[in-house]
Amino acid sequence: MDLISTLFYGLPFFYLLFLIWKIIDRKRHQNCYILDYECHKPTDDRMLSTKFSGEIIRRNKHLGINEYQFLLKAIVSSGIGEQTYAPRMVFYGREACPTYEDGILEMEEFFHDSIDKLLKRNGISPSEIDVLVVNISMLTCMPSLAGRIINYYKMREDIKVYNITGMGCSASVIAINIVQSIFKNEKNKVALMVTSESLSPNWYTGNNRSMILANCLFRSGGCAILLTNKVALKNKAMFKLKCLVRTHHGAKDEAYDSCIQKEDDQGHIGFHLDKTLPKAATKALVDNLKTIAPLILPVRELLRFAIVSLVRKMNWGSTKGGARPVINFKTGVDHICLHTGGKAVIDGVGTNLNLSEYDLEPARMTLHRFGNTSASSLWYVLGYMEAKKRLKKGDKVLMISFGAGFKCNSCLWEVLRDLGNENVWKDCIDNYPPKTLANPFLEKFGWLHNEDPNTFVVPDDYVIPDD
Repeated sequence: MDLISTLFYGLPFFYLLFLIWKIIDRKRHQNCYILDYECHKPTDDRMLSTKFSGEIIRRNKHLGINEYQFLLKAIVSSGIGEQTYAPRMVFYGREACPTYEDGILEMEEFFHDSIDKLLKRNGISPSEIDVLVVNISMLTCMPSLAGRIINYYKMREDIKVYNITGMGCSASVIAINIVQSIFKNEKNKVALMVTSESLSPNWYTGNNRSMILANCLFRSGGCAILLTNKVALKNKAMFKLKCLVRTHHGAKDEAYDSCIQKEDDQGHIGFHLDKTLPKAATKALVDNLKTIAPLILPVRELLRFAIVSLVRKMNWGSTKGGARPVINFKTGVDHICLHTGGKAVIDGVGTNLNLSEYDLEPARMTLHRFGNTSASSLWYVLGYMEAKKRLKKGDKVLMISFGAGFKCNSCLWEVLRDLGNENVWKDCIDNYPPKTLANPFLEKFGWLHNEDPNTFVVPDDYVIPDD
């Protein structure tokens, strides 16, 4: 009778323990870790100097003195330096008539360089990859770019493949979200995420001011990232994903039209950046931060902000025109990893979040050294933080990205060990930050501002000054 009683009362208890263990074990296997990442550094023969940039602009026969003056002002204030990279077809003088193969070869050069280094460094075979997510927004082909990677590396037949396009500069966080969703349902997986942008078929050769800006900002780059939810690999991981929030304002016409690929009046395809873009970005950022703030900030900061906002609202008549209350994200975040959409984007986010120059330095330096590399730019910014040995165990890193649609996506990472490995910055990190971010464009082309639009003609024998 004692044995029967023990079993009768004990079985429910042991079953309850089993259920608790099962829930805990499942949560352990749902975590998303970054094992390693590899940013692409194109070869030096693809580096854009001031002199060569001038030659590219001069080759565009659709530009006149007004466009020259506009471009000079834009590039001087862009925050971009002389060591960024362009696709090869620009150096071959074929930006006005790129071939299908130009886009493919640009991507394959990045794939083979970054993926090879990443897998070799981590001792992982292509056959061990369970999930492949590729995001290249402005190049589609058949077979897909993901299919080309699978064929080149002879990956498994049962690999889960996602090839996403059209997501713009915020595609990295979207790709992370896809991997995160898979990890929540399947144990012991290794994922490879590949993020870049193909500039070869998307170089704008017209004279629309809102579209020639893209040529000033976007540069070649890319990143390959290894992720896993294997508990056995936790001690090797660099980062752990804490939370992720996506905001999409595509239903609002103003936001949708602020950043869009289209044809100009002459039929030249380009990327239109509307004057409403800063407003659309600000609204998307605010809505995104409203959602993620309660997930990442301490209660005391949320209460402080709520009380200050309430007091200001109640005393609106006497405080009108005063500084609006700003929530302090640095109370729950150690580092802010910003998308390098441009100097205006970095300045705008810095103002809205009340960030210091130290906080904005990684994004500014990345923009200067590599330009806007679209969705991969976040990882160059993260690489700068690592190369400067800023990332310590337990630190929290908030990634914020913007993209066409219009979208604002963000995610929070926890640093799992002190980081300071060599990466894409290893050859130049000691030179950053430089004494000045000013580029030589104004010095070499400043005379354009003094030219009369009615009489200006670019001499056929004009020689651009040497560097």
